[in-house]
Amino acid sequence: MSALMKSKTTLVKSCALTALTAAVFLSGCSTVNRLNPFDKSDEPNEIATQGERISIVAFEEGISPSERLAGQDYYIPAARPAGAWTLSTGPQGQEVENIAAAADFAIAWTKSIGVGSKGESQVLAQPVSDGKLIYTLDGEARVSAFDAESGREVWSDNLNPDIRRDKNAFGGGLALSGDTLFVTSGFRFISALNAKTGATLWTKTLETPVRSAPTVTAKLVLFTDVDNQLMALDQATGEMVWNYQAIVEPARILRAPAPVVKDNMVIAPFSSGELIALDINNGTLLWNQVLARTTRTNALSEIRDISGRPLVQNNLVYAASHSGMFAALDLKSGQPRWTVPTDSINAPWAAGDAVFLATVQSELLAANANSGQIYWIKDLNEGRAKTKKSFFSMGTGKKAADLPVWTGPVLASGHLVMVNSEGEAVTFDAKTGERQKTLKLGDPAYIAPIAVGDKLYVVTNGAKLVAIR
Repeated sequence: MSALMKSKTTLVKSCALTALTAAVFLSGCSTVNRLNPFDKSDEPNEIATQGERISIVAFEEGISPSERLAGQDYYIPAARPAGAWTLSTGPQGQEVENIAAAADFAIAWTKSIGVGSKGESQVLAQPVSDGKLIYTLDGEARVSAFDAESGREVWSDNLNPDIRRDKNAFGGGLALSGDTLFVTSGFRFISALNAKTGATLWTKTLETPVRSAPTVTAKLVLFTDVDNQLMALDQATGEMVWNYQAIVEPARILRAPAPVVKDNMVIAPFSSGELIALDINNGTLLWNQVLARTTRTNALSEIRDISGRPLVQNNLVYAASHSGMFAALDLKSGQPRWTVPTDSINAPWAAGDAVFLATVQSELLAANANSGQIYWIKDLNEGRAKTKKSFFSMGTGKKAADLPVWTGPVLASGHLVMVNSEGEAVTFDAKTGERQKTLKLGDPAYIAPIAVGDKLYVVTNGAKLVAIR
């Protein structure tokens, strides 16, 4: 289920009281969020619903700040600008920690990118940028380029194949390599476009839909499909170079993160909970870890998906799964450095001594990057009106359907920036987690911001590109 839809409750036979948050898009069980493009009121198909948050960890144990770290300060590096954001995973070849952007935290401009999330159209792709142009993908495979400073549209092209088999589709994303823009899509294709003009260089039709954005190296473009197959194609021709088949997992979160490339390794997450490392040259398996907890009392733990992108920093791989494991793994061996029993569908963000994560329960935490011990945990929905406790509120005293869903964080100009389903962008103190400034975006937002130059850029659910100076 997902909290991306209007509230209603569904009894699930195969997933036992399944309820998820934010951009959680389930398949393989009898409930799916509003991003299910096959939802028809007159068909016995998967039913689009909004569930309420259930903590899959709270049945067994919670997490709390470390007494040892109480009151201790930690190092966060000075803010530095990011000249480009070429991949959904961030600037290629650059570790970003504290980005010098959006210091004023005010809206510079807003532009429409096409069709928003409604009915069978869903906006899922993070924008990318070469520093001069911002590239976006709307809910129906329209790709557009905007001037990063003014928001002026430079070019736009609809890549929707408009064929009967794929009348309804969603997912995919964007990546830049030099003057080439790569586009993956739930419409079962990957295309290479001239980034300056939008002209199509080549298109390859695929057998399965693609949910993840692509990642590029000097010669390859890599992405995963809905069957947990990682494909590496030749950038110049679109021909297959190698592929890797992970465990096929029918119950999954339909939004998928892009693989991450570091040196000669590809780090790829899958809906099976597998986090794998492959040799970039031939796809040979280097190591494999499963981020899943085995002793569970909740059926939701069976959804093991790693739907937030892994983060590679300081020779560690940080990643979190929906089934209740947040871990730091050694980059070379894959062996765990530490684990924290919490669930997330967001990507971690590391800076200096700390790593930050937003959980399924709408909590923002800061952990020590080397030990995993918790500095602080903050309820992102603190102060919201309380309602009668229920199974779905898991003892929080809050009815989750009434609460916003959060995506992020991004550390910009020393502040943690989150966006939410109530159309807000909010900054939090990176040392304490205290809420600071709030900015109205005008639309719900479920996609984390990117940073380029002195601005943050957010794509909203209504297909608006918002620049924050």
